[in-house]
Amino acid sequence: MSGEAPHAAPGRLDPPYLPIGEHGLIGDLRTAALVGTDGRIDWFCAPRFDSPSVFGALLDAEKGGFWAIEPQCEVATRQQFYFPETNILITRMLTEDGMVEVQDFMPVLREHDPDHRQRLVRRVVSVRGHLRMRVEVAPRPDYGRARHRIEPTATGVRFVGAAPSLTLHSDVALEDRGGDAHGVFRIAQGESVLFVLEPDTESGEGREGSGDSGSVTESAGPADRGRHAVRTGTNTGTGSSDEGGAAAPGRPGAAGDERGPLAPEAAQQLFDATVAFWRGWLARSAYTGRWREMVHRSALALKLLTHEPTGAVVAAPTAALPEHLGGERNWDYRYVWIRDAAFSLYALLRLGFTAEAQAFIAWLSRCLDRSHDGELGPLRVMYTIDGDPRIPEEELHHLAGYRGSRPVRAGNCAAGQLQLDIYGELIDSVYLFNKYGGGVSHDTWTNLGRILDWLLDHWDTPDQGIWETRAGQQHHTYSRVMCWVAVERMIRIANQRGLPADLVRWRRERDAIYRQVMERGWNHDRGTFTQRLADAPGETPPAELDASLLLMPMVKFVSPNDPRFHSTVEAIAEELVTDGLVFRYDPRLTPDGLSGEEGTFSICSFWWVEALTRTGQVERARLALEKIFTYANHTGLYAEQIGLTGEHLGNFPQAFTHLALISAATNLDRSLG
Repeated sequence: MSGEAPHAAPGRLDPPYLPIGEHGLIGDLRTAALVGTDGRIDWFCAPRFDSPSVFGALLDAEKGGFWAIEPQCEVATRQQFYFPETNILITRMLTEDGMVEVQDFMPVLREHDPDHRQRLVRRVVSVRGHLRMRVEVAPRPDYGRARHRIEPTATGVRFVGAAPSLTLHSDVALEDRGGDAHGVFRIAQGESVLFVLEPDTESGEGREGSGDSGSVTESAGPADRGRHAVRTGTNTGTGSSDEGGAAAPGRPGAAGDERGPLAPEAAQQLFDATVAFWRGWLARSAYTGRWREMVHRSALALKLLTHEPTGAVVAAPTAALPEHLGGERNWDYRYVWIRDAAFSLYALLRLGFTAEAQAFIAWLSRCLDRSHDGELGPLRVMYTIDGDPRIPEEELHHLAGYRGSRPVRAGNCAAGQLQLDIYGELIDSVYLFNKYGGGVSHDTWTNLGRILDWLLDHWDTPDQGIWETRAGQQHHTYSRVMCWVAVERMIRIANQRGLPADLVRWRRERDAIYRQVMERGWNHDRGTFTQRLADAPGETPPAELDASLLLMPMVKFVSPNDPRFHSTVEAIAEELVTDGLVFRYDPRLTPDGLSGEEGTFSICSFWWVEALTRTGQVERARLALEKIFTYANHTGLYAEQIGLTGEHLGNFPQAFTHLALISAATNLDRSLG
């Protein structure tokens, strides 16, 4: 069984594209995969978040590649949920012939496991009835650009010829169809069928397989093949087996086999160990408030976006999902935004997860050690997982894009932008870590002092701002506010710890920034803070609004009771808020250099809740929060944006959104008492 698959089209997906929100996320703290509600995996990068895709049908249904498992009869109802308090995803498909569920997870057995093996486990369990199922595994490595071939092994097949090679262990006999693996099988009530996909992270070229070269198009079922059928006591297939029996010939049955497939008992052990890992981690949460389920799901999502070996936190696991269907606002978010990661650290600290905060500070310290000032200053907007600020952007012209949304971008040239607000967000997160975590080291303080020296010389500089516009640099009010935060927090740390500091200069510059915002960022005619500063003292700034202004009391720049902030909140409510959903700005009034529209920004919607809370409007905030919760997808996850008809837009799920949810819920809980 061999073949070449340069760009051969896999079997068709029906429908070609699921809605973005019709997915759940699984991962192993190194990478992640999206699983659709119909059992398809249409996004998976290996071995890391920022590796080229192996399955990428989310960005091109014809050329991207996927892994489908589904009944061959018509499915009446589909359901998807997480096994309680874990990141194990269960997809249920109900038909006239019975009910089947697919349990998807990537095993994580212990923290910082030196023996970690990256595996994508899919266990199919028949809950009721007898069903005929099909499986199709159609990888398209390197965003669909790489050639691969398929080779048989004693326990399945191996996809070789492109990095990474993939070994698929299967309970089902598989057929080679143009380089893709196909199988059909029957499954009876209580039986399970196991598939394990393992990327070869040690070699780009696959090893030679073994076994028979023939294939069959259909297997009678696990029991009829002499395989060990798992009889389950629950609908999740997590009970013990009713039968004895050995593994089939050529199929290692012991849990300790280094590179073989899994016997049912070993698969159950992996399931149980992964459940224990996630529940043990979540048990450290200090949150016991009203919205525990939503807050804990957000915490689990943030943890999934953590790259454990380095401590980095990626903004999202996906690339090029559109902010507007058919438009050009399609960005790659598989990197570490200083802003997003800093807010993530705040959210995790609020919940008591200090180990993740410590790991991120260690990652950040390594970045600071290698930083150079240059034109963009000592910090960059974003870094790779390894801390490299060089992230070239390319357009993948061969991919059609999600539902025709092009260009498809990999990499992100916003890494070369000047965004001064990141200094405030970074130093604020260090301040919080110093207060609630382990404290900053001498080397970190020295690096922060060097960074602040640069900022004090450059804060009165135009930049691209928090929203990374591509319409040129402007004097953004929010950027000035966060420059103030950077200086103010450094003063606090120095005073709290008695650390060396040029406090006279720091206070002088802090006060100058404050006065500038109050004088040039306030529109007296409209009675609101504005997106951009006036060009000169004494002039009136443009009246355009920006949702980032909602953060002003949260970072302690103004009091939440300040009449100026109250009037700003009401102006934002009038112009940018629609039934609790918030636009970040109006691109018709403030062109951002891009064509097309966009949806409401999910993080801004949670900022709105927090602004209402801080201004004492707790009942209004509570209603707004409950409304926003209705826009979560079926598993409690959020994309970057929500369209006006409720559709999820942009990369999914987004860390920024979930950390804002945690902050909004915890603060509102505290205010409600």
